[in-house]
Amino acid sequence: MRGWTCARTSEEWAARLQSAFSDTGLTLFCMEPSLRLLAVLLAALTAIGPFSIDTYLPAFPAIGAGLAASPLEVQQTLTAYMLPFTLMTLWHGPLSDALGRRRVILVGMVVFGLASLWCMAATSIQMLWLGRALQGMSSGAGIVVGRAVIRDLLHGADAQRLMAHVAVMFALAPAVAPVLGGWIYTWFGWRAVFGFLALLALLLTLLCWRYLPETLPLDRRHGLHPALLGRSYLRVFGSGAFLLLSLAVGFNFGGFFVYVLSAPVFLIRHLGLSAHEFAWLFVPAVAGMMGGSFLSGHLAGKLSTGRTLGLGYGLMAVAAAANLAVSQWLAPGLPQSVLPIALYNLGMALTMPSLTLLALDLFPAQRGMASSCQSFLQSALTSVSSGIIVPLLWGSPFILALGMAAYLALGLVAAALYRRVRN
Repeated sequence: MRGWTCARTSEEWAARLQSAFSDTGLTLFCMEPSLRLLAVLLAALTAIGPFSIDTYLPAFPAIGAGLAASPLEVQQTLTAYMLPFTLMTLWHGPLSDALGRRRVILVGMVVFGLASLWCMAATSIQMLWLGRALQGMSSGAGIVVGRAVIRDLLHGADAQRLMAHVAVMFALAPAVAPVLGGWIYTWFGWRAVFGFLALLALLLTLLCWRYLPETLPLDRRHGLHPALLGRSYLRVFGSGAFLLLSLAVGFNFGGFFVYVLSAPVFLIRHLGLSAHEFAWLFVPAVAGMMGGSFLSGHLAGKLSTGRTLGLGYGLMAVAAAANLAVSQWLAPGLPQSVLPIALYNLGMALTMPSLTLLALDLFPAQRGMASSCQSFLQSALTSVSSGIIVPLLWGSPFILALGMAAYLALGLVAAALYRRVRN
């Protein structure tokens, strides 16, 4: 395939991406170079969120000792991150609708880098809470605006394919982050973990400055007038179909995320692993996510959205049932305690691109706003999980398995209600 020069307008990028996706069997490895670069860059931007959450998990005991903080106070650094992350997701999209996608992402990465340096220098748990809050305020720009970039450029099955390719690479983050964080902590101490996040933010800022195109032309931008924003938020949050789709994604993801948030307890206390052995959970789990994302891209245009969702929920149901059985009748250990989580993620990742695109397509003229509202709802669920629900679940593997099953049931109900509303 011939190389591409850098496109300067969204129309050029759209034409090139549409041409590149004309072959329905396209995979990441046979994409045109510019398309592959865009997919990798968007995946890296969305991975900032998982890296912010997972990289420092193995260092929890050391952070508590270094800052004279209790385990619960260290756990609340997750809540300190998630609450501002949730609130700011309401604004990243509208800001990008008004100011452009590229500018919002660049500012977000700069703020995230400075916040990471603040965390690195923290001398008290309160100071760390503040730094984590600043990280949360800025890291969502890549996730929210990245979705809007994809929908600016592509539609239908083409958008699902690119979303799935991004998800495949994005899925690596939860596996790589805690393993890498564990080794950085072991070699250099917990502060170096936040130094690594600052360097990552610097690298992404430079790459975005050089390679990220602006996909929203001036004539398609919206103002930031308070009354206009208020009406737009009411219109999006007043859509029952949008709420149900967003909640379905959030609940489905919650079934896995309870294990991410409780990883220090689940792995160290229940499975008897060490701080640098988090890969035993995250590698199988992320392999499942990558498999589901790849399958979603492969099935795009070949299987209807309804059948794709049915297959995904069927896999998640089998996984949740197996997880309950294993945790009830077998002793905690490897590999039996993590394999059901990998299968669950296979089904969850299969459903995610379809549910996400269905929600964004409800508001084609304000995709940034819709992406913000979608991320807000999903992040709100995660915030509640991190601060309230997960500490109630991590007492035993069986209770965690019940939590997975409960989240799946809620996600299935939301998806079923959406289908009823649309019909």
